[in-house]
Amino acid sequence: MKQLELFDSEKQSTNIPLAEKMRPSDLKEILGQDKILGENTLLRRMISTGKYSSIIMWGPPGCGKTTIARYIEKNSEERFVAFSAVLSSIKDVKAVMQEAEYSLKEQNKRTIIFIDEIHRFNKAQQDAFLHHIETGAVILIGATTENPSFEVIPALLSRCQVIVLEKLSDGSIADILKNALKKLDRELPEDVLDLLMMQCGGDARRALNSLELILNYTMKDQVITTEFAARIINSRTLNYDKNKEEHYNVISALHKSLRGSDTQAGLYWLARMLEAGEDPMYVVRRLIRFASEDVGLADPQALVQAISAKEAIHTLGMPEANTALAQLVVYLATAPKSNAVYSAYKMAAADAIKTSHLPVPLVIRNAPTKLMKDLDYGKDYQYSHDHDNRYFYQKYFPEHMSEKEYYTPSKFGFEKDIEKRLKWWKKLKENQLNGK
Repeated sequence: MKQLELFDSEKQSTNIPLAEKMRPSDLKEILGQDKILGENTLLRRMISTGKYSSIIMWGPPGCGKTTIARYIEKNSEERFVAFSAVLSSIKDVKAVMQEAEYSLKEQNKRTIIFIDEIHRFNKAQQDAFLHHIETGAVILIGATTENPSFEVIPALLSRCQVIVLEKLSDGSIADILKNALKKLDRELPEDVLDLLMMQCGGDARRALNSLELILNYTMKDQVITTEFAARIINSRTLNYDKNKEEHYNVISALHKSLRGSDTQAGLYWLARMLEAGEDPMYVVRRLIRFASEDVGLADPQALVQAISAKEAIHTLGMPEANTALAQLVVYLATAPKSNAVYSAYKMAAADAIKTSHLPVPLVIRNAPTKLMKDLDYGKDYQYSHDHDNRYFYQKYFPEHMSEKEYYTPSKFGFEKDIEKRLKWWKKLKENQLNGK
C-alpha cells in the first residue's frame, strides 16, 4: 500500500490552484510568522540543525502550517510521511507506525509524520502514536486550527511542544497578494486589494483563492472595481467556529463588553455571533446569566427583560428576534451594575459545603405529623405576621453556626432602596433584642 502523501510531487496536474502555486519554498518567503521562525526560536533551531522533536502547530486557516511542514519535508534527511486526518483510517495509521519501527530498527532512521488537521483524529487514532513517539521511531508534527487543549488527548499533548502561529496581518496578506500579481504579471487597484485583505480574515489561502477567482473572470487590461470584485467573491462568510475556541472567545467578548457598559461593542459582538449562525437560544441563556450575575438587584428589570427576549425568540424565531436580542444587549449594557448577589451566593455556597452536617434548627422545621410535633419540630416558632411590623426575630441559621452577612447591596440603582430596607429590618432586630 502506498501511503497518501499530501506533498507528493509526482504527476502533479498543471491545473494547480493559485494558492498552491504561490506556496513559498524558501523559509524567508514564509511571511507573518517571525515569532516562531525568527533567529533562536525553537522551530528555527530544529530546522537549522535537523534535530526535530514532536510539535503541534496551532493556528488559524491559511497562516502557514502546511507550508512549514512542506519546507521541513524538503529540507530534512529524515523519512517523511504525510497524513490527512480527514482521509486516513486507524488502519493507515498502524501501517505507517509499523513501517516507522522497521525503519528505525533496520536503517536507524526516524520517521517524521505530518498530520494535517490532527484535531479530526479520534482518541484511538491519537493513542496509536504514543508508543512510537516514546520509542523514538516517530517524530510527530501536527497541524490544527483548533485549540489543542480541547482537541488533542492529554497523553499526546504532553509529548509535543505546541507552537502557536498567528493570524496573518493585513500587511503580510498584502505582500502575498502583490507577490502573486507580480508573478502573474497582473495588477489590481489598491482598493480591491484592501477588499481582499478585509474579506480573507488573515487567511492567505482564502485571499489567493479570491484573487484567482477575480482574475479568472477578468481580462488582463480590464478595469476592476471593488463593486465587481465584491460580487465575484461574495464575501458573506464570517470567521466564527461554533462550539470551538472562537465561539467561547466571542461570547466572552460580549459578556465583558456588557460588564464594561460598552453598548456599541456589545452590539458588535452580538452581531458577530448572530450573523455567523450562532444559536440565539445559547446567546440569550448567557444574557440571562449576565442579568443576574452582573446587573442583579441594581436593576431587577434586567432579568425580566432577559426572560422576555427568550420568549421573543420562541415566538418570532430568527432573524426577526435579532432586534429583541439587540434591545436586551442595550438594556444590559446601560443598566447599573452589581455583582452583590453573585458574590453573596458564592460565600453562602462555600459555607453550605463546610457546614452541611449541621441540622436545621427545630424551631423552623415543618411538623406535618404528630410524631414530628412530639419531637418538638416547630415548637415556639413565631409567625411573623402576628407581630408588629410583620417582624419577629428568630435565629434562622443552624444552632452551632454564627449568623453571617453575605449580601451587601451596592450603591447603584435599585440596590440603594434595598440597602434602606435591610437597615430597617436590622433596626427592628436590634430593638427586639434590646427589649425596646
